[in-house]
Amino acid sequence: MHTFQPYPIELFEFNPFNRFGKDWALLSAGNREKTNALTVKCGGVGVLWEKNVCYVFVRQSKYTKELIDNGDNFSLTFFDPSMKKSVLKYMMMASGRDEDKIKAAGLNVDYSDADIPYIDSGNLVFLCRKLSATYIDPEDILEDDILKDQYDDKDYHTMYVGEILQILAR
Repeated sequence: MHTFQPYPIELFEFNPFNRFGKDWALLSAGNREKTNALTVKCGGVGVLWEKNVCYVFVRQSKYTKELIDNGDNFSLTFFDPSMKKSVLKYMMMASGRDEDKIKAAGLNVDYSDADIPYIDSGNLVFLCRKLSATYIDPEDILEDDILKDQYDDKDYHTMYVGEILQILAR
């Protein structure tokens, strides 16, 4: 497999509707002692506070949320769509509290020069510095159907906005 290379953000083209909504990604957080990753299906990219950013949503119950809350950085790794039904689905169902699910999925963690963990098995990586964490309060959700369909279990999301420090691509 080829190694990752930095990709200039000014040349970058990205369809968030496909990459997040259709293909999914893995969000990684932690440090060299403990790293975990979870599958994300909701997110996007844009410009906020004059910075190139991505944003993702993590449920309160997820183990990776503890790691992202206690750190300054996170990464998003995108994969070939063929990985969705096997690896990404497994990473969504398994818990890092109970096992080393990254290893169990046959994935490898690598670290950027800034010690940001990322999954070395993908084809595209966003290395991010956490800028904000905003709890999505159910009272702020304006559609009753969303509350009923998405939050019947009351496991609400936190939205994380990260400045994209570097993009890596194969």
